[in-house]
Parts: sequence; C-alpha cells; structure tokens
Amino acid sequence: MTITVALAGSTGSIGTQTLDVVAAEPDRFRVVSLGASGRNVDQLVAQARAVRPDVVAVVDGTHLDRLKAELPSCELRVGEEGVASIGAEADVCVNGVVGFAGLAVTLATLHAGRRLALANKESLIAGGPVVQRARRTPGAELVPVDSEHGAIHQCLRSRDADGPTRVADLVLTASGGPFRGRTRAELADVTVDDALAHPTWKMGPKITVDSSTLMNKGLEVIEAHELFGAPAGEHGVGIGFDQIDVVVHPQSIVHSMVTYTDGSTIAQLSNPDMKLPIGYALAWPDRIGTPFGRLDWASVGRLDFEPPDLDAFPCLGLAYEAGRAGETAPATLNAANEVAVEAFLDGRIRWIDIPDVLKAVLDRHDGGRADSSAAVIDADRRGREQAASIISAG
Repeated sequence: MTITVALAGSTGSIGTQTLDVVAAEPDRFRVVSLGASGRNVDQLVAQARAVRPDVVAVVDGTHLDRLKAELPSCELRVGEEGVASIGAEADVCVNGVVGFAGLAVTLATLHAGRRLALANKESLIAGGPVVQRARRTPGAELVPVDSEHGAIHQCLRSRDADGPTRVADLVLTASGGPFRGRTRAELADVTVDDALAHPTWKMGPKITVDSSTLMNKGLEVIEAHELFGAPAGEHGVGIGFDQIDVVVHPQSIVHSMVTYTDGSTIAQLSNPDMKLPIGYALAWPDRIGTPFGRLDWASVGRLDFEPPDLDAFPCLGLAYEAGRAGETAPATLNAANEVAVEAFLDGRIRWIDIPDVLKAVLDRHDGGRADSSAAVIDADRRGREQAASIISAG
C-alpha cells in the first residue's frame, strides 16, 4: 500500500532529504502536498515538477502568480494556515518547518488524527502541554525525526509495552559541535563561519549554531521529556529530567541510548545520515528497505564519550532549568534563543553573548501557564521582545 506524505518545510534541509528518501522508494511513498515559506520559488517549483503533488502551500504569497503559471495542476494555498492544513490530508506529515512557526503544522496534523514525523522540535518544546493534549486525538501518532529521539524511539521498541516500565535513564549523545574541548575564554572571538563549521552534520544555519552552543542538545533534553516523560500508558515511560543525561560523543555514531533498571543499555548506531530517521518515521511501524547510514564495522574504530562542559556551554544548563520550570518557560527560552541566534548570524552580538541573553530572559520569566495555544504564543512573543530589548541595550 502506498503511504501518502505531506511535507512542510520542503525546501529546507529536512525537506530535501525527505524527498531523497521518497525517491529511493517511489513505489512505497507518494508526496501529495508540499509546504514551504515561499521565498525559494525556483526550488519549490522544481520539487513540485518532480513529485507532482496535489497541493502546494506557501506562507508568503508574493510569488503566487508565478506559482499559478508554472504549476497549473496544483491547488495553491497561502499563509501559515494554508501550510498547516496539509498536515491533515496525508497518512503522514513531515514537519520540517524551522522554529516556532512549526507549531501550527504540529497541531493541525495531530488534531486530524494523523501521524506526525516531527523534525520541528521547537513546536513540541514551546507548546508541550498543548501538543500533549493534541496527541490524545484518536489515531494521532508522533514519531520523532531527529537522530537522537529517533534513536531513543527505536531503543524503546525492545521493551514490553504491556509490562512494567523498566527504563532507568535516557542518554542523549552530542557531537560537541565545532568547539568541543575549548574553554569559555577560548570561545570569546569565534566567528559565524567558525560556528557553522559542524564536524559531522550538514544542517541549516540556525540549528548548526544551536549545536555549537549545545542549546540544540538542551532543547532535545526538553523534547525528550515531552516525548517520553509522560506516565506509562500515555505516550512515555515515566522518566523525569534527572533521568535524562547528555554525553559528548564526537564520532556521532551512537545516536542515543536507553538504560534499563537491570543495568542493560541499548543503543542505536549508524553513520550520521538524517535520511535514516526520516525513513524510520515515514515507514513506522515498519522500516524502509534502503540502508541509509549503514556502518562498515571493520572501519568504525573507536567510540569516545565524555561529559559536557557546562561552563563553556551554559546553554545546556539553561535548558534543564527551563524544562524543570515547565509551563511557558521552555517557550520563553526557545523564543529568546531564536532571536539571539539571528542576532549572532547578523553580527549584532558575539557567540558568547547568546547564553547571557537567554539567562537574562529566563530570569524575567513570570511563571505563566501553558494552558492554551494563545498562552504559548504570548509567551513566545514576550520572550522575543525581551531578548530583542536586551540585545538592543547592548
């Protein structure tokens, strides 16, 4: 049976790699909808001509006349609502939208009772309580796409879901980014080019900077708690933040691990290739037949692990702080981080200023509850405003 796929964020890194997975198994998957910002029209048109979707949705309708002329057989939709709507109309929706803007796609897909292949961690982190309610919709499924949570999802398949929860700890691995081993003093003058030179993964600029500060890993800690921290019988295995650990693993071969109460640890290993977790989420509960990331065990060599340096990379500790505070604290932190990363990429602040901005915003957090989408959106807005104000004040 052909699995229909809606792809939000099609022109980004996750989107293009999803299309590679689909192209590798064209008899198994069919892309029925493409959603994108609308800024990269040439790429979007080329994608649509290649996969022939029924629907193309863009946030920015500036080039709508051109899209109408070049894609006459496609239904065109405009605006954030238009992009979000595609999540309800396929067997599985891949949410590869960057940043908080992906929340609408996440909620639309889950509320429709569809499978969400989630690469947009910010929507789950910022809107956790709201997303958790949407996950209770009959038929709704959430399969994480990023390598770490996809790895944990696979490791948890070894447990007996109908038996006692015997998970002791979740262990997220981090490559350490381009600055592994440097002290805080040595990081004072790093450039944008330095931060974007990731040693193992090819990603977009925002997530690459997050990887360099370890904020990406901090957000993944919060995401892991949202994905797997719920009581057994709901979505998770009942673990808390004290049971989610981070270790630096520069080879990026062990993508994460689960330790059970008897001391056994199960890990997922592969070469770093995002097409593997994308294919896993598309085919769930089956697997694809294309061996993306397959290891040559004779050439693996050594596997190293070390604790993260929280003094040089304080963003990780700030994420734990926000996660433990809960409610709208993660939304506030995530919003401030998006603003701070953009300011760094624009040359308005230094790399080492990013955690200072985040701490200042988090210190101002009012403890507001995340009891509705409106509350989450308001927390995001205030986090952005506060971060912008702090950056402007210098």
